[in-house]
This record gives sequence, C-alpha cells and structure tokens, in this order.
Amino acid sequence: MTLTAVLEDVAGDGPVVLAGHSLGGLIAARYAPDHQDRVSGLVLLDATSPTMIDDITGVIPESATGEGAEVRAQNLAIFQGENPEGIVIDSDPEVRPAGDIPVEVIQHGVRYLGEIAEYGDDLERVWTEGQEQWLALSDRSRLSTAEESGHYIHVDQPDVAVEAILRVTDEAAA
Repeated sequence: MTLTAVLEDVAGDGPVVLAGHSLGGLIAARYAPDHQDRVSGLVLLDATSPTMIDDITGVIPESATGEGAEVRAQNLAIFQGENPEGIVIDSDPEVRPAGDIPVEVIQHGVRYLGEIAEYGDDLERVWTEGQEQWLALSDRSRLSTAEESGHYIHVDQPDVAVEAILRVTDEAAA
C-alpha cells in the first residue's frame, strides 16, 4: 500500500501518529486497524464519514438537480477514484477497532454543508453522526468541535490541529 511505503520512507519502522483531514482522515482510520503494530495514535480532522456513500445517497436522491445533484455526483465520484490520488475508496461502513490507541476526532463548528439548498440540514446531521462513528476506533477516542472552523480545520484553526497532534503524540509515547 502507498501509505505503508510513505511511512517506511519517513519514519522507518517506528510507531507513528497519523493525522488526516477529510478523505485523508478516512484513509488513516481505515489503515490503523490493519497496522496496529505501527499506528500508535490518530487525529481525524473533519474526516470523511465511514458511511459517506450511504449518507449522500440517503440524503440527496438520484433525482436531485442543481447544487444538490452536483454535491452527490462529486462525492460519489471521489469514492470511485476521481480524486487527486486516483484512489478507489472502499465504501464499507464498518468502523473496525484500531486497538487501545489515543484517537482525537475533531469536527467542524461552522456549518458549511448547511448552505446546500434543500439538503444542507440533513447533510450536517449525517456528517456529525459520521464523526461520532469514528469514536468506535478505540476506547480512548474523544470528539471535539473546532468552533471557529469550517471543513478546513487545519487552515481555519491550525492551533487546534497542532495541539491535538501533540496531545495524541504525548499520549501514544506514554
């Protein structure tokens, strides 16, 4: 897998804390259960929900038009490999345990999905539910909200992201 090769180049064979935003959060959360010997902590910044395909298709019908139809098509395409990395994403909604590792899940506090006409409130609801699902990764998981951030928490409130990474790194090393 590409992530394994990158980690070997960057960190050798030592333990790592993975931090991922959006699709990167989904990838990190899917990687950790299969690499418990390697991943010692996770920070998920508004990570794509494990149930994203079901969420999008459940909220925005195939018959949608306008902005809703665009959001539906874009999200489905991302899972089919139309993303910068060209990765086809497994749409399995199960969240598998990643061991007894520290996990911080940080969700956006500024509604951005709510701006999507007709579907926004439901999209915000299922996004929040998806963030809560990531708590099943570990008994040491916690959820917080970056109150002043939209989806790009690491840009809007970089201190929140950095502090979470430092906390998880310290906990993992202890």
